[in-house]
Amino acid sequence: MTSGHGNAAYLPGPPLTERDAEWRAHGICFKTGPPGRLGVELEWLVKDGSDPALPVDQQRVTAALDRLDAPQALPGGGRLTTEPGGQVELSSAPASGLGGCVSAAADDLAALRGALRSAGLLLAGQGVDPIRPPRRVLDAPRYVAMEQFFDRGGPWGRVMMCSTASVQVSVDAGHEGPGPAGFRWRWHLLHAIGPVLVAAFANSPIRMGRPTGWKSTRQVAWSRLDATRTRAPAHAEPPTATGASNGWPEHTDPRSAWVSYALDAEVMCVRQPDAPCWDAPAGLTFRDWLRGAGDRRPTADDLTYHLSTLFPPVRPQGHLELRMIDAQPGDGWIVPTAVVSALVEDPEAAQAAMAAALDLWHGHWPRPGPGSDPAESLWQRAARLGPADARLAKASRCCFEEAQAALIRRGAPRPIRDAVNAFAEHYVQRDRCPADDRLDEARAAGRHPDHHHESDMSLEGQP
Repeated sequence: MTSGHGNAAYLPGPPLTERDAEWRAHGICFKTGPPGRLGVELEWLVKDGSDPALPVDQQRVTAALDRLDAPQALPGGGRLTTEPGGQVELSSAPASGLGGCVSAAADDLAALRGALRSAGLLLAGQGVDPIRPPRRVLDAPRYVAMEQFFDRGGPWGRVMMCSTASVQVSVDAGHEGPGPAGFRWRWHLLHAIGPVLVAAFANSPIRMGRPTGWKSTRQVAWSRLDATRTRAPAHAEPPTATGASNGWPEHTDPRSAWVSYALDAEVMCVRQPDAPCWDAPAGLTFRDWLRGAGDRRPTADDLTYHLSTLFPPVRPQGHLELRMIDAQPGDGWIVPTAVVSALVEDPEAAQAAMAAALDLWHGHWPRPGPGSDPAESLWQRAARLGPADARLAKASRCCFEEAQAALIRRGAPRPIRDAVNAFAEHYVQRDRCPADDRLDEARAAGRHPDHHHESDMSLEGQP
């Protein structure tokens, strides 16, 4: 989730018409041009160095981060923000290639770790907090409104806001034309391989000290939130029937689909000057607001802010931001950054990954029950089983093999290639993911008896 708008004040302006809003959203979503830039956002849980089960006083975190406010304190030029539950997010500066992105982010991360270490704090690369309950520590009006909004649908909003962390990789949208460098291809490719990335990098099997029955509990939390802002827009994912070119009907338009998605999503926040909470009326969509519902008419600034409250698996913000990957331990974030970059930037790898993903989505998937969503079934199966599912494991192996070959072709730095190779050997080739290590550790410590029957019930009703 994005944290940079937490204290953004309402900027008055002329009211938008529905047509103006569509035009503005259309222009914001996909900034096309020659691709090549890469960025990564690293979310981290913050823990007490002496006892990870202890709640952390946010003042300790703030004091440590204040040391990094000086010029050049972050040598790679990145930016630090704080999430509602106290998670720290490091956003790298956009880089012209994989090596530059990883180098700059690693330098900034070293500075961040040093500042927190001096305060007795540690960064934990876990998709969901395995021990502590969700606890909101930021009182910005945005987060108060967000909590109230998600509370209408159950406990999962608080889990997502306060207990989850991810690796978010951002790539250029691509150019206007066809083929692997075009924005339509990239948009569809990233959605097609999304469940593969969920499965390969799943790293959140334990919450509140117990196995949840899911390899990526973080992904499950997202799937149970407001669908108008967390599921993929229309025609983004592969259709379940074969026959269309590259799996999609030729007429699909990602821009128009995104505009409809954005305007038909419910409004989470209505900013008001000097108000302690910016909650919105239940059920109010942005399109409703444009058409006269609500206490005032929305402005262009309201639209920009509304777009920042949408959290689909791939979010178009000019560039394309992948949001489905669990946080990774240590420097494991380098691997998904490299794999995504290789599969998107290398035409040969992109085509092979697309073929493997379409084989996964098309006709080879167990049919869900009546009235259920086949696409959701695949995302949730990836979250539940990870690469223990044979079809997901096959697609994962193909994607990693193509990424490894692409990294060699593109001259990626040897340490990055070594990190990807080591991950593939330890996990992908053995049909495992980082979550399996966490479960093995829990078994060894006696916290995960073999007779335990994991199920959704281990999650229901928990805050």
